[in-house]
Amino acid sequence: MPTLSQLLLYPIKSCAGMAVQEATLFETGLSAHGVHDREWMLVTEAGQFLTQREFPRMALIRPRPDGGNLRVSSPGMGDLLLPLAWDASAPTRYVQIWDDTVNAADCGDVAGNWFTEALDTRERVRLVRFHHDVVRPTSVKWTSGVPSQTRFADGYPLLLIGQSSLDDLNIRLRAAGRDALGMDRFRPNLVVAGLEAFEEDYTAFLSTGAAEIRPVKPCARCPIPAIDQATGIPGPDPLDILQTYRANPKMDGAVCLGMNCIVSAGAGSRLRVGQDLAAELAF
Repeated sequence: MPTLSQLLLYPIKSCAGMAVQEATLFETGLSAHGVHDREWMLVTEAGQFLTQREFPRMALIRPRPDGGNLRVSSPGMGDLLLPLAWDASAPTRYVQIWDDTVNAADCGDVAGNWFTEALDTRERVRLVRFHHDVVRPTSVKWTSGVPSQTRFADGYPLLLIGQSSLDDLNIRLRAAGRDALGMDRFRPNLVVAGLEAFEEDYTAFLSTGAAEIRPVKPCARCPIPAIDQATGIPGPDPLDILQTYRANPKMDGAVCLGMNCIVSAGAGSRLRVGQDLAAELAF
């Protein structure tokens, strides 16, 4: 039987992840300890979102809940404390994430200066928080018209990867004389053990109790999996190996690993590591 083996949140988009034992499942993704997945994001002064593609050092920025704050650390930097309580007086700015423009709360100069220094960039960086009054709908192209929403995730509120899919890739990497990769390279929210390799591609839904998670769109991979999440240093890109067997014609030949998902039922349910899941295949 499939089992939920890891739960991960990324409080600040493209920064270090946060593994948790339990999380609440919302339509917009996971939440734990008062923190939502991809609730914060780094942008340029012009509002363009930033990721590890441009700044691999983002992998070293580690956010963790600490009482009523999000404590953010990075090597060589003093910690930054971000209040979890919503600041209704915070100024807003429009920010760009892929094709979407949304209104977000600006977290101020202290936070902006901290992240500018942490990324060692001459370009000024701003930290923004997803505005609690904003709804960012996901594309219904892949959901058969079913509506959903997300915060600052690329496209959908959850990313699912089967452990066996990574195991399969690592067998191929070792056969090519390369090091195996950890799951953190692929930045999932949900890792499921007990599926066959790439069986998530053909899963209609996974459920537990009232919660139902529906895989809807293959995840086209970018160069981020080449970045060592412990050092922030790019290395050999696994896309060359994945290209030999994971080019997806449904995605115009893009290399895919993992499935973007929506919450089709049971928003507000609790998920926990070790939980058994029912899986229905889409054959």
